[in-house]
Amino acid sequence: MPFPKDFLWGVATAAYQVEGAAATDGRGPSIWDTFSATPGKVANGDTGMVANDHYHRYLDDIQIMKDLGAKAYRFSISWTRLFPNGDDVREERGFDFYNRLIDAILAAGIEPVATIYHWDLPQPLQDQGGWADRAILEPFEKYVLAVAEAFGDRVTRFAPINEPMVLSWLGYGMGVHAPGIADYDQAIAASHHTVVAHNRAVKAIKSVRPNALVGPVLSQSQADVDDVTDPKQLEAAAISDAFGNLFWMDGIFRGKYSDLTLKIFGERLTKHIHEGDLEVVDNDWLGVNFYFNTRIGHVVPADHPTRARILDEFAGFSVESQAQGMLTDMGWPITPNGLGDLLVRWTREYGDLIPPLFVTENGVAYDDGLSEDGLVHDDRRISYLNDHLLSVESAIARGADVRGYFQWSLMDNFEWAEGFNKRFGIVHVDYDTQVRTVKESGKWYAKVIETNGENLTRKFVKFS
Repeated sequence: MPFPKDFLWGVATAAYQVEGAAATDGRGPSIWDTFSATPGKVANGDTGMVANDHYHRYLDDIQIMKDLGAKAYRFSISWTRLFPNGDDVREERGFDFYNRLIDAILAAGIEPVATIYHWDLPQPLQDQGGWADRAILEPFEKYVLAVAEAFGDRVTRFAPINEPMVLSWLGYGMGVHAPGIADYDQAIAASHHTVVAHNRAVKAIKSVRPNALVGPVLSQSQADVDDVTDPKQLEAAAISDAFGNLFWMDGIFRGKYSDLTLKIFGERLTKHIHEGDLEVVDNDWLGVNFYFNTRIGHVVPADHPTRARILDEFAGFSVESQAQGMLTDMGWPITPNGLGDLLVRWTREYGDLIPPLFVTENGVAYDDGLSEDGLVHDDRRISYLNDHLLSVESAIARGADVRGYFQWSLMDNFEWAEGFNKRFGIVHVDYDTQVRTVKESGKWYAKVIETNGENLTRKFVKFS
């Protein structure tokens, strides 16, 4: 079950997580600057002010990617570097930085893949309502257009918004991410506005770069039901799927929300839908970010900060989505079959409606540090990545048109509300010295790229 000959092997990062230099060259404040500076919001009071100092060390980091053999680098652009206040006032030093970065990526023989928005909304736009207010659509469209005009001569592949479900529900519904708002009505509004914003972004990019390849990047998770004979658990799984997956799959690719979605949200959603909002646009690819399946089971504590709280709100009962079995440092279960099953599912359920698929994020947090021999022996990460890649391979064998895989993350970085506590990288970062050390998983991944997956440890794995 080989990977396609031209399979795109990549690595990924995001601006606020790696760049640092948060007060350098005119960059304005984002909601993550505000959120991380608010006591109690981020573990240890960590912030992205310095992060990995990628802003100054990007040439060294690109050399690491080149040494790994990476064929593509998925990075994000900081809105506040280009437009510090989210208005029409440009900061040319920000444009200059991304021009240098993109040119250096290309010079290394690596394809630049740009995420235009990875959660770092300019604070002045949040002060006006942020993603929960329809007024966000015009400044976002202008920002996207400026990005396409400035960088689209060298960047071919764009993702307008990273993980709109996380943006909407963790940021506006549960308050555990920036901007820290816990209001389900705002989360519903934000969810719809990200669909509309994506559609407008595709049109804006294509208006100035008709050959650009544009697609959504969605965080997705299958639901594993404890008891398939329990109608409540089955209903909870359907609701979890509706607000976590189908909201964006249907909104973007079918141009409508499902009957279940409309039943769940009702007028709280429909009042935000304007004529033309859900007009289907031509997407060139679909990015799937996958980390784990969601468990649906029995009642959990009321303060459990997961989908269970959302299900309690909309289904009238609580179900457990706490992980069981072997867990990552994030407390997430390890469910590699779920990745391949998702890729096959969209292929079978959406058919010609969906474009080629890319796994745009997949990785694991383990706190494996430097050993006395100066190496990072992260065998658990190798096992995790190996099994998820086998799952991708199985999806291809079952008919899914998967064109690439981006490991998350190139290097340890600022993990949002977890601060620097969680390490997802295949490159270790000493945050005091900024010294980078390629982990054993990084060397292993380099071999995966070199052999196009031939070196994977194949084992008996049952796929659906």
